Amino acid sequence: MSKNAYIKLVPSSAQQTITTEELKELFQYYKEITAKTGNQLDWNYDNAAFPYEIKEKDEGKGVWFYLQSEQDRYNAILIGVDCELARDKDGEDREQTYIQITLPETATAGDKGKANEFCKFMGKKLQGELHLFNGRIMYFYPRK
Repeated sequence: MSKNAYIKLVPSSAQQTITTEELKELFQYYKEITAKTGNQLDWNYDNAAFPYEIKEKDEGKGVWFYLQSEQDRYNAILIGVDCELARDKDGEDREQTYIQITLPETATAGDKGKANEFCKFMGKKLQGELHLFNGRIMYFYPRK
C-alpha cells in the first residue's frame, strides 16, 4: 500500500500556490547546495544526497512528476500539486494548495528516508505545514 505525506501552504506560508516547475527548481536548488557541501568535504555528496532523476509523463504535465533512481537502495517517489478547500480561523472557506509526496508500493526504506528529508527541506523553504507519513505534523510557518 502506498503512503502519502503532504505539505500544505497555509496563509502565513512564504507563498500561497506552487507549480510543478517551481518544485523542480527547488529540487535543482537542493542538488546545488548538497554539491557545494560535497565540495567542502571533498566527497561526491550530491550523488548520495539526491540519487534520483526528475521525470515527467505527458499525462502528468503540470500536475505531478516522479523521482526515479537507478541505484539499488532506491526506486521512486511521486510528487504532485493540488488544491483543497480549507476553513480559516474566521470560518471562511478558502482554496489551499498542497504538495503530495507519495511512496509507491515498490518504494524502499531508502526512498522513505529521502522522501522525509525532501519533505522537511520543502516545508522549511516554503514555510508550510508538513503532514508526515506517520501522521505527525510539523509546522514551519510563523504562528501567532
